[in-house]
Amino acid sequence: MSDEENYRVAEDLGVYLGILPAAIVRGHPKTHAEGSMHGGAPDGTHQFHVVVAIFDTRSGDRIENAKVKATISAFGHIGTKTIDLQPMAIAGTVTYGNFVALPGTDRYDISVEITALGRQHPVRVNFQYQHTR
Repeated sequence: MSDEENYRVAEDLGVYLGILPAAIVRGHPKTHAEGSMHGGAPDGTHQFHVVVAIFDTRSGDRIENAKVKATISAFGHIGTKTIDLQPMAIAGTVTYGNFVALPGTDRYDISVEITALGRQHPVRVNFQYQHTR
């Protein structure tokens, strides 16, 4: 993903999306905050960690009190799944993330829904991710 592909703005929220192999997280000891987050990284070759960082574009402040979920579907919206992205406090900042299986070499549509305090309705941003093995 390039910088342009992994950043969107909607209703004054700037949203960054990252997708990393779960194996990176599995490399941390279980006693490390990243080693135990979300119940620990799942085993398997097609497991990935979806991470979202959210900012108020007007103030530049990080949004740290939101409920966030991602709906992920393969090309043609086959195999759609929705996951809650849990808050993660790492190095004094909050991002949101969880693990997901991305089994095929495919283009995935990822819709992130953000429910933030002070907003009357959820904000949605859409990304596309081309997964290669």
